[in-house]
Amino acid sequence: MLLYYLDLARRSVRNARALSLLMVLTLGLGIGACMTTITVFHVLAGDPIPHKSARLFDVQLDASDLVGYRPGEEPTFQLTRFDADTLLRERRALRQVAMSGTFLPVRTDSPDVKPVYERSRITSADFFAMFEAPFLRGTGWTAADDESRARVAVISRKLGQRLFGGADPVGREILVRGESLRVVGVLADWRPVPHYFDTTLGAYAPAADLYLPLATALSFGFGTAGNMDCWGNSRGQGPREPGSPCAWAQYWVELASAADAPAFRDYLVQYSEAQRQAGRFERPPNVRLRNVVDHLVHREVLPGDVRLQMWLAFGFLLVCLVNTVGLLLAKSLRRSGEIGVRRALGATRGAIFRQFLVEAGALGLAGGLLGLALSAIGLWLVRQTPAPYAALAQMDWTMLGLTLALALAASLLAGLLPAWHAARVAPAQQLKTQ
Repeated sequence: MLLYYLDLARRSVRNARALSLLMVLTLGLGIGACMTTITVFHVLAGDPIPHKSARLFDVQLDASDLVGYRPGEEPTFQLTRFDADTLLRERRALRQVAMSGTFLPVRTDSPDVKPVYERSRITSADFFAMFEAPFLRGTGWTAADDESRARVAVISRKLGQRLFGGADPVGREILVRGESLRVVGVLADWRPVPHYFDTTLGAYAPAADLYLPLATALSFGFGTAGNMDCWGNSRGQGPREPGSPCAWAQYWVELASAADAPAFRDYLVQYSEAQRQAGRFERPPNVRLRNVVDHLVHREVLPGDVRLQMWLAFGFLLVCLVNTVGLLLAKSLRRSGEIGVRRALGATRGAIFRQFLVEAGALGLAGGLLGLALSAIGLWLVRQTPAPYAALAQMDWTMLGLTLALALAASLLAGLLPAWHAARVAPAQQLKTQ
């Protein structure tokens, strides 16, 4: 019967080409606008590491002084070097990472290779395993390398290509601000979206191309980029010295289970109280421990204009659906005589209803294909804008399937009222007018 209904739909479209084309165009415009914004929203608001995001936590401690203190207020979102070093040493989590972003000049000893200035990350050894950075060659460094301030580095495939061409960079030497480091690993192309473990340099910034051990980089006096909060008297110390009252290091932990979070929070509270008793912390314990999704929500990573655009696009799709309902009703009224004849020949109301729904679904699929083309154009236009997330506006297979499913669902929804109206046509009354 489906093939029969499809043949009837084909004949109906052929007999009312202009009206059918107008319906396809109306649905295509609504689907295209809606899927363009949904795709952007999907890319920007997705869980960047869904299989373990509930076990990854951002750590915040309140190490500030009492100037301007208000009980329960949000603490600074980064840690001092002293606190980061201490928590790393105590290793109470399955994995733990202290880190910061920076920008560093990199070159080789070859006079033929021009130095490049690269987005870099200074971090502790667990970074690669915790955030599942994919290795193309080699490995990361170890906790022992952190402690010994080893002169090692991990680079991206892109940086390796720039510095060494087609040669394998593992085991080769690079010069970072004049300091010689040995490459121990090369990362495959990798871009977490959003850049959840450090939003200070941009939530949709590309991943770093150069990675150095945190202790090694600090021993060289390399600086950091991003936010830094300082308070009190640093007594002439640099902001990244162990005793300096400046918070600049992001600190993340991976727990064996999300259920371990309360116990780890208790440990942080006890640590904060111990530091207060020792005179380092002036404020009472004020700890925050947020998993990846909660962290992104708290940091308001998703641009507000993207959310607004999505709701406006849904509104536009609704307007297109209302217009499609009107067009389908007009089409069914024009076919009242045909419906009366089919009913007189034995077609049931259910058969008429199904016939019109199949026709609406076929038009919806055609509108969906047009919507796909319009979505591709819309996403291309988004990629031409200067927004930091512009390059990420790409449609994947999930969005492609969702586009066709949305088009089919929308057309069937729009076809319900016209199909019901067609099924209610009285055959006797229509036959009298023929």
